[in-house]
Amino acid sequence: MLAAQFMALLDVFIVNVAAPAIRSSLGATGAGIQLVVAGYIIAYAVLLITGARLGELLGHRRVYLAGLALFTAASLACGVAGGTGQLIVFRVLQGAGSALMIPQVLSLIQRNFTGEARGRALSAYSAVLATGSAAGQVLGGVLVSADLFGTGWRPVFLVNVPIGLVLLLLGARVLPRDPARGAERARPLDVPGLLLLAGSVSLLTVPLVLGQEIGRPLWTRLSLGGSLLLFAAFGTYEARLARRGGAPLLSPRVLRAPGMGRAAVRIAAVMAVNAGFLFTLTIHLQGGLGQSALRTGLGFAPMAAVFGIVGLTWRRWPARLRPFLVPGGFLVAAVSVLAVGALLADGGSGGWLLHPVFCVVGAGLAMAFSPALTSALENVRPADAADASGLLAMMNQLGQLIGIAVIGTLFLGRITGPGAEVSARAVGVCAFALALTALLGAAAGVLRRRHRPPCGAMAESDSRRGQRVR
Repeated sequence: MLAAQFMALLDVFIVNVAAPAIRSSLGATGAGIQLVVAGYIIAYAVLLITGARLGELLGHRRVYLAGLALFTAASLACGVAGGTGQLIVFRVLQGAGSALMIPQVLSLIQRNFTGEARGRALSAYSAVLATGSAAGQVLGGVLVSADLFGTGWRPVFLVNVPIGLVLLLLGARVLPRDPARGAERARPLDVPGLLLLAGSVSLLTVPLVLGQEIGRPLWTRLSLGGSLLLFAAFGTYEARLARRGGAPLLSPRVLRAPGMGRAAVRIAAVMAVNAGFLFTLTIHLQGGLGQSALRTGLGFAPMAAVFGIVGLTWRRWPARLRPFLVPGGFLVAAVSVLAVGALLADGGSGGWLLHPVFCVVGAGLAMAFSPALTSALENVRPADAADASGLLAMMNQLGQLIGIAVIGTLFLGRITGPGAEVSARAVGVCAFALALTALLGAAAGVLRRRHRPPCGAMAESDSRRGQRVR
């Protein structure tokens, strides 16, 4: 399951490094290459919660395998695309496959692991989530630079095909069969809620992704305002549907689960910092300092490795440290991002300290991300696993979109001419903005909250309360 998760995450970032080669090979316009990158992300973000609900409705195993098959087929189509229009369409289909597949991973973990085993599985899941972004930069640089058999950029998509076929065969053999469900237990798909949510996410993501490229015309600002209105309409409709005893697209119980709202904010903040940092540093290292795609990609490998190590091992750290991990991780990330900006301020390469500081950035983000995700999901009932999976996956993706769009706009808007010094000054401004975002995440991590017992205690308390009522 995590191998497929990793593969899908790679494709969010792997195209960033390959974009110049794709543009040159296909003669794509700036807007066209932007849609090649964004088509995947937009489809992915818009359909995540729908994919989670379809998994609950049709079976997590069945929908996971269907999404993996669609993703693999779309990857093959991307790799042989003959024009920009074809590639954009196939990238959207690839994103739709990911949206079907990815929510099922968390749902299957929630339903098939318990206790300490679930904690270990969630730690591995957390490690995969953010290492995939840096690994995409690395693998993209390797494949584009290798130019295998003269195919240029095409292996960044074709590499998914053999991996996807192997995972389909393994998944069909080892994934647990979907349990039989009685008709009374299957919640129907909330079509009005789906349309409201898809519309609001689309109105948010499209101007964020395309606005910089097309000069942010009036319709992009109107679209962002319209997204807020549709989000409000979605929340109102879902609340009324729940009060009437219907089946809302997102169960209110999930939003009320201990720490869920806080975790959603933290996850979005971590992903915004991670994606914004990688985006701006990739452009600066390649465009400002003239490094190759391969060297740039490999430069992020230690950061990804440290993130993975911390994400896998934090549960073994002393228990007395755990309450401080999330706010502490955000503070570490804030300080280390500022340090990166200071090291690059003179337009140089940053010296030998740069990559160790990259590793500290990865450690801080992992400390903030993994405990937040695990603590939230440990308090979610198995029956709500699909809704929780869709919500957190969507917040993950929206955080990345916001990081790339907002920090990317801040960076590109300050590139007033050629030269490493100009690019370095833009990096310094973005480092300050990223540090501020991390500090906001730290503030969310230390807000006082009323103590809520874990799920088991909640269930026991509910049982006693029911006995008293009877």
